[in-house]
Amino acid sequence: MIELKNVTKVYPNGTVALDGVNLRIRDGEFVFVVGASGAGKTTLMKLLLREETPTEGDIFVDEYDLGKLTEKKVPYYRRKLGVVFQDFRLFPNKTVFENVAFAMRVIGEPGKMIRRKVPTILNVVGLQDKVRSYPKELSGGEQQRVALARALANNPGIIIADEPTGNIDPKMSLEIMNLLIKIHNYGKTVIVVTHEKGLVDYFKQRVVTIRDGKIVEDKIGGMFSNAQV
Repeated sequence: MIELKNVTKVYPNGTVALDGVNLRIRDGEFVFVVGASGAGKTTLMKLLLREETPTEGDIFVDEYDLGKLTEKKVPYYRRKLGVVFQDFRLFPNKTVFENVAFAMRVIGEPGKMIRRKVPTILNVVGLQDKVRSYPKELSGGEQQRVALARALANNPGIIIADEPTGNIDPKMSLEIMNLLIKIHNYGKTVIVVTHEKGLVDYFKQRVVTIRDGKIVEDKIGGMFSNAQV
C-alpha cells in the first residue's frame, strides 16, 4: 500500500509544491493523478520515486518509510517500481530486446533468465516481432510500448506512468492506456499522471485531482472515493 500522511514539500526557493497532502492507494488499484501544470503532480511522482524527500509528513510504500530511507537502500526500494516516462528514455544504440534486458541485467538477473523472460514481456505489449529493431525504426507508440515492457521487466508491484501518452497520437494513446489496464488486471498497482481528460473520462477509474499543491477531489468513476484519509 502507498500512503502519504500530511505531506508538504517546500523547495529551497520557497515554492510550496505540496501542502498537507493525505493519500492512500491500496494494492492493485488503478489511479489517475490529474491537475494543471505546476499543480504538484511532478513533485508527487518524485517523492514516490524517492528522487525527493518530504519537508514535512510521512510517505510509506509497503514496508518502506521513504522519508527515513537511506541512500544505500534506495536502489532496492526502486525495484518495487516500474516507471514509464513521456519521453520514452530508450537507449538509441540498443535493440528492443537489449533495452528491456538492460533493466534485468542491472539487478544481476542471469542471462538464461533474461533470454527466457524478455520475449514473454514483449509479447504482453505486442512487440514480439520487433525484438531486433532499434528505437529509431519504431513509431512513437511502439517506443512507448518498449518503455512499458522495460518497466515490467523485473515484475514490480507498482507501475508509475508519467504522461505516458504525451508524445504519441490519440489512437496510440488509447492503445497504451488499454495496455496499462491489462497490466492492472494482472494485479499491479498502476498510477498514471496525465492531463488528457478524454482518456480519464473514458476509462472510469479512480481520479485524484491536485490543485495548488492540495488534493481537491478524489473520485472513482464519478463517485467520491473513501480511500483518501
